[in-house]
Amino acid sequence: MGRIEELCDHYDRHISIPWQKTISGAQRVIMVVYDKELERTVRARKAMFAAATEEAGHVWREIDLADAFARWMAADDYREEYFKNPDDIQIKLDEEFSSFAAEEIRKALLENDPVSADVLAVFGIGALFGFTRISRVIKMIEADIKGRLVMFFPGQVEKNNYRLLDARDGWNYLAVPITLHTEGGQL
Repeated sequence: MGRIEELCDHYDRHISIPWQKTISGAQRVIMVVYDKELERTVRARKAMFAAATEEAGHVWREIDLADAFARWMAADDYREEYFKNPDDIQIKLDEEFSSFAAEEIRKALLENDPVSADVLAVFGIGALFGFTRISRVIKMIEADIKGRLVMFFPGQVEKNNYRLLDARDGWNYLAVPITLHTEGGQL
């Protein structure tokens, strides 16, 4: 069995168990963690994860944030000035881009009258690296998670400390980690 198939098998085992209904939004987040080198392979085989979700009786929906920064920047009236002086964008990134990314996920979460059996899979979060922190974005949308939010996370996790793209600055989070070495948070 290949690495992605094994990761999907671990995901399948977790997504198939009955869901607790009285947990917080932060605990409704599932982080599917894999080596950053596997990003394209995971994307190419995401239908396996969708099938596992649907076989477990849940609705699969997905969003891709890979172009979120480009869309946010393209909508800014002062984008040309920021390209001339990139250092000037840092304050705007800190104040606005996290909210933009959170709003993109929130729209997808609330689309089509979501129910507690829905799964929203989020791809492309590696593209947010350097622009915002995933922990900050998740914090902004926790209250909107009715079912499960599945973040496909190219990086590492150790004892609930997540490191996107293996960067040094990680964060501790309540999400359930699914990796090649663990099944559904059994660390």
